[in-house]
Amino acid sequence: MKRREFITLIGGAAAWPLASRAQQRSAIPVVGFLQPGSAAEFGQFARAFLQGLKTVGYVEGETVSIEYRWAEGSYGELPRLAVESSSSS
Repeated sequence: MKRREFITLIGGAAAWPLASRAQQRSAIPVVGFLQPGSAAEFGQFARAFLQGLKTVGYVEGETVSIEYRWAEGSYGELPRLAVESSSSS
């Protein structure tokens, strides 16, 4: 193997970890929004949450994915909803 071919081979191999890191960065983070009330009653909190995310550079569907879970007043459902959210990701 010639010196130039060897350097090209080593240079290409060194770029593999960078390529895999770049692919991992393309996945957007998922945030869970868990609320004991209903969307009709407490939707303003979800809107305020989205506005807060937007002020720090996150946009739903573009830079972050948000999973909403509403317990509809049934506090006993909160643990199940939390597990459902974490197991679906």
